Order: sequence, then C-alpha cells, then structure tokens
Amino acid sequence: MSQPTFKPYRAPSGGWGSAYSVANILIREKIPLAGAALLLKQNKPIDGFACVSCAWAKPHPPRTLSFCENGAKATAWENTTRRCGPEFFATHRVTELLNWTDFDLEHQGRLTHPMRYDTASDTYRAVSWEQAFAEIGQELKAMEAPNQVVFYMSGRASLETAYMYGVLARMYGTNNLPDSSNMCHESTSVALPESIGVPVATVTLNDMEKTDGLFFFGQNTGTSSPRMLHELQEARERGAEIITFNPIRERGLERFVDPQSPREMLTPDSTVISTQYHQLAIGGDIAAITGVCKALFAMDDEAQAAGKPRVLDVDFIEQHTHGFEAFERHVRGYAWSVLERRSGLSRAAMEAAATAYAGCQQVIVAYGMGITQHRHGVEAVQMLVNLLLLRGNMGKEGAGILPVRGHSNVQGQRTVGITEKAAQVPVDNLRRQFGFEPPSEDGVNTVEACEGIIDGSIKGFIAMGGNFVRAVPDTSQIEPAWRRLRLSVQVSTKLNRSHLVTGEVSYILPCLGRTEIDRQATGEQRHTTEDSTACIRAWRGAAEPAGELLLSEPTIVARLAKATLVDNPNLDWDAWVGNYDLIREAIAESYPEIFHDFNVHMMEPGGFHRPLGASQRRWDTETGKANFINPPELAADPDTEEGGHERHDVLQMMTLRSNDQFNTTVYGYDDRFRGIHGTRAVIMMNRNDIVRLGLAEGDQIEAVTEVDDGVHRSVGPLRVTPYNIPEGCCAGYYPECNVLLPVWHHAKRSKVPAAKSIPVRLRKVIAAA
Repeated sequence: MSQPTFKPYRAPSGGWGSAYSVANILIREKIPLAGAALLLKQNKPIDGFACVSCAWAKPHPPRTLSFCENGAKATAWENTTRRCGPEFFATHRVTELLNWTDFDLEHQGRLTHPMRYDTASDTYRAVSWEQAFAEIGQELKAMEAPNQVVFYMSGRASLETAYMYGVLARMYGTNNLPDSSNMCHESTSVALPESIGVPVATVTLNDMEKTDGLFFFGQNTGTSSPRMLHELQEARERGAEIITFNPIRERGLERFVDPQSPREMLTPDSTVISTQYHQLAIGGDIAAITGVCKALFAMDDEAQAAGKPRVLDVDFIEQHTHGFEAFERHVRGYAWSVLERRSGLSRAAMEAAATAYAGCQQVIVAYGMGITQHRHGVEAVQMLVNLLLLRGNMGKEGAGILPVRGHSNVQGQRTVGITEKAAQVPVDNLRRQFGFEPPSEDGVNTVEACEGIIDGSIKGFIAMGGNFVRAVPDTSQIEPAWRRLRLSVQVSTKLNRSHLVTGEVSYILPCLGRTEIDRQATGEQRHTTEDSTACIRAWRGAAEPAGELLLSEPTIVARLAKATLVDNPNLDWDAWVGNYDLIREAIAESYPEIFHDFNVHMMEPGGFHRPLGASQRRWDTETGKANFINPPELAADPDTEEGGHERHDVLQMMTLRSNDQFNTTVYGYDDRFRGIHGTRAVIMMNRNDIVRLGLAEGDQIEAVTEVDDGVHRSVGPLRVTPYNIPEGCCAGYYPECNVLLPVWHHAKRSKVPAAKSIPVRLRKVIAAA
C-alpha cells in the first residue's frame, strides 16, 4: 500500500475520474477486454444481468452503457481471474487471515470449493458437496428448537432464491429471517405503512422525468447510487430545484459530468446538481424539516392575508389526510431559536428551502441511511411524508416519497417473504400450497439476532451472502460470541471476515455470482429482482462460471432443504432447481396480488411494478387516509445527548462509505471524492473542533464510545483529518467503526442500528510528525 495522501478533490463526480477508476479495476482484476465486453450486458433486461451493486431503477429502453463506476467495479470484482481455492487455505491459517484487511481477503478472488473449518490445523479444508450438506443437515436436525437457528439473507440473491429460502426456514419451524434491510431501511418499512399504507417508494422513473423539485436527505448519490445522477442531471437541465440536506458536502450532489458523454468529457463544463445545499448537524433532520414546515405555514398565512392562492394544498389535506390540525399546532409551537439549535441551520436556510418547495408543483423527497440510522429514524421518515402531504405531493405524477435502497434486491426479498414478522407472511397460502403449518410467532431481526448470539440463545447461523460479522454493531462483543455458535454456514462468492470468525462447525459454500450463466436441467435460467421503485424484471447471467464446482443459490437452498427437512409430497425441490419457472409459479400462488402471471409479466419491456395504493391516492391505513404523524421530540438521538453533542468534549460520529466501496466490500483505499488516498484509518473533523480539543492535523487518536453501559468500545489509531463537516460532528468509515456502535443503540421502533449518530470521545495516541 502506498503512503497515504490527503488532497481536496476539486473535480466533479463522474468525468475522467470515474473513467480512470473503472479502467484501473478492470486491469487490476486482469479482465480489461472480457470485463469491458461484459459491462455491455450489465443492466440489460432479459438477456443481460442486473448490477450486483445498488438497487436504483433501470431506464427503458436501456442506455448503451447502462452501468456506473461502482457498478462496473462490482462486476469486475465478481469476474476477477483470481481464485481462492484449497491451495490458498492450505497455506494460510485462519488465525493469520484474521489479521488481513477486508480488501486483501476479498482480493484473493473467487471461492471455488466447499470448505469445512478444521480446528486441529486452524485451516479450511475442501470437502465434497455431499458431505457438506449431510453434516449441515444433521446439525440443523440436532438443534433443540428451530428458533435457535438464524437464516440470514443479504440483498444480493434473486426473488427465486429468497422465496425458496423463506420456505425452507418456515418448514424448518422458524421466522428467524433477518436480512440486510434490518440494518438500513427497516425504519422505512415501519414508518411508511403508518403514514401512507405502503412500505416502499411511491416514485417511478417516470416521476423522475416529470418532477420540478427534489429534496435529498442523508443520501450520498455519487457513491451509493451513481446511476441516479443521470436523472438528476436531466432534472437540472429542465430547471428543477434540487435541495440537499446532509452534514457532509457530497460531490455527487454538487457537480456532475457524464462520463458516457463525449461532449461533456471534452469540455470544462459540469452540471451543478444542488441548487441549495444545507449542512445540518448530525441528527438535526427532524428539526430542519419542522423548520421548513413552520416556514410554509407562515407563507400560507401571508398568502391568505393578501388574498393570494394558498401555499398549502387545502383540498388535498381535507380530502386525503388525517391529523393535520394536531400537526399544525405541533409545528407552530416551536420557537425558531429551538429549531436553529437543534438542526444546526439558520432560520434563513430553512425558509429558503421552504420558498423553493412552495415554488414547485411536483416534488419528490429522496432519502437514505442518513435518515433511517438514528434513534428516531422512523419518526424522521414520517416527517418527510408530512412535508410532502402539506402540498399534496403524494399520489400524483412527478411527486412522492423515495427511499433509496442500497443492495440490488434487498427490497425484493422482503416482497417474497424474507421477514421476521409473522403477520407479513401469507400463512393461508403457504399452508394450502405445501401442506405444513408455518410458525406463528415472530422471529428475530438483525439486532435481536446479535443479542441472541451474545447471550447464547442462538446456536446456528446460515448466511445467504453478506458479511454479517463485519457489518453488524458491537463487533468486539459479536466476534467472541460467534465462536460459541455450534453451526456457522456462509454461502459466498469471495472470502471475507465472517468466514474467519468460526463456530464449532463452520462451512463456506461457494456459489455462482449474478453475472454468471446458471445452467440447470432445462437450460440457462433467468432470475428476477425488484428495484427501489418497486419494478420487477427478468435477467440472465452472461459470464462463464468461475469454477466447475460452483452451485447456484437456488440449488444450495434446495439441497439444504433436502438434507434437513422431512420429505414433502407437495414440494419437489429438484424440479424447482431444474426449472425456475416453477419457483415463480409458486411465488405467484403465494402472492397473487403482486405476481399473477409472473412468468409472462417478467418479460415485459421495462418490467412490471408491484401495485402501490398510495400512488393512486388509496390509503391502506387505519384511518383510511394519509396520516400526519407528529414526532415525540426534535432530537434524533435523545438518549445520548447528555453524553453527546451537547457536551463540549464529545463529538457525534457518523459512519460512511468511500467511493471505492460497496457495503463491506472495499475495492481499494482511495476515497477520491473526499481526497483521501491510501488509507481508511481516518477521522474527519471540523477544523474548529480539532483546535479546541487540542489536536492537530495528522495526530493519531483513539475514538471511544461515550456511553455508560459497562462495555469499553474503541477504535484506532485514526488520523485526524480536517474536513468540511459541522462543528460537534465527525465521521469515520464503515465497517471499521462498527466496533463503536452499541447493539442497543438503534431506532426505537425499527431496531435499525443508529450508525449515523454515535457519541465519541477522542484520545490522542501519537502526535503529528
């Protein structure tokens, strides 16, 4: 690794920086020609593959080059020529590999053989698939109770795999089906049904083409969903307002050059994305939204006094909403001084945002984990809905709520049954289809799974993708507890840290990647995914598999089921594996309102959307209307404020990702947009905080979580790095800083880890050179 450097990045997002980054990873993974050809198939429906990376919608017809920088990196990473097989494991003990970085582990390449951990030699050893499934099945059957086992799923797997996995777990006897959405958008899944009666976005790409205003809260488009920048650029070119609220200035929401446009690449011009950019304090979102609403009420008062058209959509409010009067009293009751202190913004900034909002007729509010990963994440989402309802921006073209999901099928797997909530399972349909009694009690979500691992009530863990041990909170407690598990099974494409924190019996099961051709008894198979806009499409892998022994994820699920469950005359697992059309027929029977004629609809140009009543102003809520819901208080993290940013010597930390990263996968050590190269061991701070805390740029510090629960949590050394972030706030990289996040520090109602607001105290370790 080269010597770290720190130099502010002045260029726009996209542009030559993006082009160079894509070229570099294709060369590094030794697939410059093959990789470039494969990228032409990326995000091309029917006969191409869905991006392994983000869940942003795909336009129809597709662009010639339908990938972004991070999507290209994900494809190159999966199709590397490097291989991680038995020879590698024979020469590296697990204890040694635990000291390797996340990058170095995954950089070994694709896993090629099923492996079992051997305690005596401290190595993984190759085994046959038959032995692996037989032993895992024996271990599962030997558990005292089904609820001792967790069936976890990342957002990578297809709808077909997810459905099969849910059926397997429930036939086994448990609803322990947590997934990666528990760690990011579960706040959305709790908030939106109460407010508008649907759990997902009400916005499609068609709405993005018609909107004249977008409000962004806590979402880094340039890193998390770069393909969205094309829609934002088009919106700006037609004069739409884009108002951003985020503690850090993210380059993707500042300026953009389309790297696929020769004209833009050969001129110095770039598109200014945000027309207003408000750097609010960490956790200040509810107060800021309240301030915008308060300003709208004042503007409406002035309009009425002057005999002008109302600012509020009073007809919509009267016909379609409930709770407006209480909400109005709630908002008007706050003094501007309180809102300014809580939000970290001036009254003028909030009024400017309200003025822009009032000038737009069709507004979309988009948000990410900067909203959901707080103690009051659910309430913050509902405040965004309140803002939209004030001007009728729900259920009309060009308007609505847009949670921007992360992993590519994380939303879809929920649609087909990956949930721990028994009430969301079509029990009657499953009982009729397969002749068994699905479990009636709720399972564990991700936080509850962590608690069960720590207290020993969870004995077995099967992970369909992901890097659970690295991704979750309180890693200093999780890792030693994980070693007490009886069974740990990881279905993966590449080596990661979760494989190295072993239980008593540990297996790595290598699978096909989404980009690869899936050949079964009836030929090459298609699979389906659902994107952030609830659009469902069919895809097909285009690359040859990385190894002869790799199995598809549906095959692995089926063989686990056959090794574990009693024979069921109503379900032929082998037939499902041989023909994925049969899986989709079963999905359609379980969820007919969404998936009727699934095998036909999935081939429609542009895919098909699941029905969403709120888009047609049909409100499936207890009141039968869209609900204004008041947050109990302005603070996003009230229970840490006494030890948090209200104290002079404690900072509120948010974890974030670099632009050379996707989830826990680190493609490299350059965070181009933030000007940090060659390291991830940094803490980003306001210059005033650096001075007042007696630090200097380049100092090495240890960050310690400032909570009093008897557990010491610290990470370091981290380099003190000045950055444009509000006073009292700081930032560090995920997943390295997860050790600082207590497992109990989560959104109160959704249990999403509150990774965007961790109170920390800093201790100098080494002075600057």
